[in-house]
Amino acid sequence: MMALEIHQFGYDQDNYGVLLHDSDSGATAMVDAGNAEAARAALASTGWQLTQIWITHHHGDHTAGLRDIAAETGAATYGPPGVHGVAHSLAEGESFVFTGRQVDVLATPGHTLDMLNFHLASEKLAFTGDTLFAMGCGRLFEGDAEMMWASLTKLMALEDDTIIYCSHEYTAANAAFALSVDPDNQALQRRAEAIAELRAGGHPTVPTIMALEKETNPFLRAGDAAIRSFLGMDSAPDSAVFAEIRRRKDSF
Repeated sequence: MMALEIHQFGYDQDNYGVLLHDSDSGATAMVDAGNAEAARAALASTGWQLTQIWITHHHGDHTAGLRDIAAETGAATYGPPGVHGVAHSLAEGESFVFTGRQVDVLATPGHTLDMLNFHLASEKLAFTGDTLFAMGCGRLFEGDAEMMWASLTKLMALEDDTIIYCSHEYTAANAAFALSVDPDNQALQRRAEAIAELRAGGHPTVPTIMALEKETNPFLRAGDAAIRSFLGMDSAPDSAVFAEIRRRKDSF
């Protein structure tokens, strides 16, 4: 079985959609459908025929193009219950098949209550929507800090070399915040410099890798002694440290 081809495309101000393509079968999946015009352009540029759409959560910048693209392509639609246009409702622990590969469903509530992430263990790929960003995590619009920390902990259990595709280009701003709570982290300092160079050249900072996130993403580092000391929370539960980091980011 050949490796999947992946085409990431931008839309709106800072969103990313992703196409996954299997050249043997011709099958193509798209993660989120927030902009029908951008999806059409991505499909036209690749020449791929869409067969599945995977929706991470109900927000409009992830679903606005779903009904149009599904109707135009006949693609099967997968995602959270209650999202209009999703034919196959999914929940934690379930899986489905994309061109012979198992796609595991991870419920990661916090940003929204219906957030789903998609993990292809065979490819070491995860699509984390607005749960885990490069050096960041989603705002807590519907869930709470304990809920989001549990979701991030679930993602941290993935293999360190898992490639992470998230849904927004927020990395430069996330790096600036990360340095404000983890200022002595040399890996973070080096990464912030690399991110600045990428963005200056107009290049994306996504995808990322789980090991790199564990080293540099403060939202995954609530157990780190240096961060806990910096925040004056040496003996606090990890979820409380995470909540304080999230609170600071909200007003950064």
